[in-house]
Amino acid sequence: MVEAGILGAFKMLLMIAGGFVLLRFIGQLMHAKRNMEAERAMHSNARKIQNEREETRKKFGKTNVIANKSNAKSENFRSSNAEDVEFEEINE
Repeated sequence: MVEAGILGAFKMLLMIAGGFVLLRFIGQLMHAKRNMEAERAMHSNARKIQNEREETRKKFGKTNVIANKSNAKSENFRSSNAEDVEFEEINE
């Protein structure tokens, strides 16, 4: 009778230990999934920044002439108070 109680207690301890191992394994899987999602988002942001740099590098030094505000694209139109400051008056 005492042997049955010891065997039952031993089985219970093994089940509890197995439950902890299972919970730990599931936690590690969830942690790995979260890390992969964060890495994917980081790579996406890095690609977006790289594309913006390439676009800026392609447009570097080029000039856009905008006739009026209705034709202006929001990304190209910067200020409605633009004025040309690179001129010299010639006094004769």
